[in-house]
Amino acid sequence: MSFQAYLDNVETKTGQSAEQLKAAAIDKGLADGSGLAPGVKATAIVDWLKRDFDLGHGHAMSIVAYIKGKRS
Repeated sequence: MSFQAYLDNVETKTGQSAEQLKAAAIDKGLADGSGLAPGVKATAIVDWLKRDFDLGHGHAMSIVAYIKGKRS
Protein backbone atom coordinates (compact mmCIF):
# COMPACT_ATOMS: atom_id res chain seq x y z
CA MET A 1 0.00 0.00 0.00
CA SER A 2 1.37 3.42 -0.90
CA PHE A 3 1.84 6.18 1.63
CA GLN A 4 -0.95 8.19 -0.01
CA ALA A 5 -3.27 5.18 0.23
CA TYR A 6 -2.63 5.05 3.98
CA LEU A 7 -3.50 8.76 4.27
CA ASP A 8 -6.62 8.32 2.15
CA ASN A 9 -7.76 5.41 4.32
CA VAL A 10 -7.16 7.44 7.49
CA GLU A 11 -9.32 10.25 6.09
CA THR A 12 -12.07 7.79 5.13
CA LYS A 13 -12.04 6.24 8.61
CA THR A 14 -11.77 9.45 10.66
CA GLY A 15 -13.37 12.06 8.43
CA GLN A 16 -10.25 14.19 8.89
CA SER A 17 -7.36 14.77 6.52
CA ALA A 18 -3.76 14.22 7.54
CA GLU A 19 -3.36 18.00 7.73
CA GLN A 20 -6.37 18.27 10.08
CA LEU A 21 -4.96 15.52 12.30
CA LYS A 22 -1.59 17.29 12.32
CA ALA A 23 -3.35 20.49 13.43
CA ALA A 24 -5.14 18.55 16.17
CA ALA A 25 -1.81 17.09 17.32
CA ILE A 26 -0.39 20.62 17.46
CA ASP A 27 -3.40 21.79 19.49
CA LYS A 28 -2.81 18.90 21.93
CA GLY A 29 0.85 19.86 22.28
CA LEU A 30 2.04 16.64 20.66
CA ALA A 31 3.51 18.34 17.59
CA ASP A 32 4.67 21.70 16.35
CA GLY A 33 5.14 23.23 12.93
CA SER A 34 8.36 21.32 12.31
CA GLY A 35 7.39 17.85 13.56
CA LEU A 36 6.97 16.19 16.92
CA ALA A 37 6.99 18.57 19.87
CA PRO A 38 10.18 18.48 21.95
CA GLY A 39 10.16 15.48 24.26
CA VAL A 40 7.20 13.81 22.54
CA LYS A 41 7.74 10.32 21.18
CA ALA A 42 5.83 8.81 18.28
CA THR A 43 4.17 6.42 20.73
CA ALA A 44 2.23 9.29 22.33
CA ILE A 45 0.71 10.25 18.98
CA VAL A 46 0.04 6.64 18.01
CA ASP A 47 -1.71 6.00 21.34
CA TRP A 48 -3.86 9.13 20.90
CA LEU A 49 -4.86 8.19 17.35
CA LYS A 50 -5.67 4.60 18.36
CA ARG A 51 -7.70 5.74 21.37
CA ASP A 52 -9.59 8.69 19.88
CA PHE A 53 -9.93 7.59 16.24
CA ASP A 54 -9.73 3.78 16.46
CA LEU A 55 -6.86 3.68 13.96
CA GLY A 56 -4.60 0.68 13.62
CA HIS A 57 -0.89 0.94 14.25
CA GLY A 58 0.13 1.29 10.59
CA HIS A 59 -2.39 4.03 9.86
CA ALA A 60 -1.43 5.89 13.02
CA MET A 61 2.25 5.66 12.04
CA SER A 62 1.43 7.15 8.64
CA ILE A 63 0.11 10.23 10.46
CA VAL A 64 3.27 10.36 12.58
CA ALA A 65 5.31 10.24 9.36
CA TYR A 66 3.13 13.01 7.90
CA ILE A 67 3.65 15.15 10.99
CA LYS A 68 7.41 14.60 10.63
CA GLY A 69 7.27 15.88 7.03
CA LYS A 70 6.84 12.82 4.80
CA ARG A 71 4.67 13.61 1.79
CA SER A 72 5.20 10.67 -0.58
